[in-house]
Amino acid sequence: MKPILSLLTALLLAPLAAVRAEDTTTLPAKPNILWIVMDDVGVEMPCYGEKAIQTPNIDRLVHEGTTFTRAFLTSPVCSTARSAMITGMYQTTIGANNHVSGRGPHRIELPAGVEPVTAVFHRAGYYTSNGDYPLKSKGIGKTDYNFEWDHKMYDGNDWAGRKSGQPFFAQIQLWGGKNRNGDGGWYRNEALKALGTLTKPEEVSLPPYYPRDPVLLEDWAQYLDCIRLCDKQVGEILKRLETEGILDQTLIILMGDNGISHARGKQFLYDEGVRTPFIVRGPGIARGAVRTDLIEHIDMAATSLAWADLPVPAWTQGCDVFSPDYQKRAAVFAARDRCGETVDRIRSVRTEQFKYICNFYPKRPLLQPSNYKDTKPIIVCLRELHAAGKLNELQEKLLFAPSRPSEELYDVEKDPFETVNLAGEPQYAAILGELRVRLNQWSLDTKDPAPESAETYDLEMRSQVSRTKDPAEKTNVLRNIDLMKQWAKEGK
Repeated sequence: MKPILSLLTALLLAPLAAVRAEDTTTLPAKPNILWIVMDDVGVEMPCYGEKAIQTPNIDRLVHEGTTFTRAFLTSPVCSTARSAMITGMYQTTIGANNHVSGRGPHRIELPAGVEPVTAVFHRAGYYTSNGDYPLKSKGIGKTDYNFEWDHKMYDGNDWAGRKSGQPFFAQIQLWGGKNRNGDGGWYRNEALKALGTLTKPEEVSLPPYYPRDPVLLEDWAQYLDCIRLCDKQVGEILKRLETEGILDQTLIILMGDNGISHARGKQFLYDEGVRTPFIVRGPGIARGAVRTDLIEHIDMAATSLAWADLPVPAWTQGCDVFSPDYQKRAAVFAARDRCGETVDRIRSVRTEQFKYICNFYPKRPLLQPSNYKDTKPIIVCLRELHAAGKLNELQEKLLFAPSRPSEELYDVEKDPFETVNLAGEPQYAAILGELRVRLNQWSLDTKDPAPESAETYDLEMRSQVSRTKDPAEKTNVLRNIDLMKQWAKEGK
């Protein structure tokens, strides 16, 4: 959806390189860096145009910081997006592009010289922490990296363990959209207790490719309440920083790790899956500014290092979006590969007006069998509606066509829900060709790897099956693995 930014319509747009505050006398020598990462949360919040809920604490960050309206993830699923986030590199370049990989007999090492930015901060004397919020154990918070890494790069799960005056680099992981679904018990009890009221399903707006079925409306209402809970937690974090007297010494970046977990969201390269909130508040950050330039979530690594006055390693593929030398991107890129047992390969390039998507397995349906997705009530409901012939023409075409176009092209300014594929229209042939070349060049420049080999897939699936404890789900995974291999033999 196009950003409405109702809270900010009276504000002038900031220049492309929003500058640090003119008065730098109050800037600490080493500011604290805090990343707040929301799980399974897209841009469905008031500062990006959502009207069904209110988020006063996120709105505070908006008013006191800089909001990016065109921020995108380089991957639409958590482990690959987080692997990219923590290194400041495309997950494809570092070989971490297959979801939940490198956990079993197949191990993945980062390219020579590359390391997580946490290690850079740790070596520079920062106290490094990573914790889920609220803290549920003494362990480190969600990492989900697809590569081998030294656990010693984290000092703890909370900056409270730092020495007096020691700056910190902290990550706080909010459960976000993962709080919904299940048996609904959390939503009916804990959410109501925490929020006081619940969003009414009949008041939510859905993308046009989802039917207004009670199951989907209830799910979307729960999702919006998950965002409200995130907002409450953001408020608690801000209050703690204020109480400790360090709010104005701390650079805060709020973002998500992928969009809403839905049929066309998480795991896919439509904006529902890869567009992310990106709000920055801190010493010297322009207040109440709105940035419309294209950025990628891997930029947060370089931006954080530069703000801490630490050298940005040459291997980092992101950039400091507040640098005086910052150059506006002409396009952003994203990639999706295997997710769990489900094999796919999709690449995209997006400019301000157009998005080009390349499907490398067009003979396969969008909603391939996937144990992760097929166990969700919303997907079960959609499949039942499809079987009963109760979906409209658009919903059938976009969700349940037996195959996909090899190329998709959308005018995202006129068609923000990406419903009209322009790839076959003669008047868009030049744009299609230009974006095809741009995507191919990006693949070459960033060393986009070949598809996972059959041998590596077998190793990864051995790990996948061993991690799946529920007998019924294990049966689903094994059946899906067999289907993936069959389709590969058939050239699908």
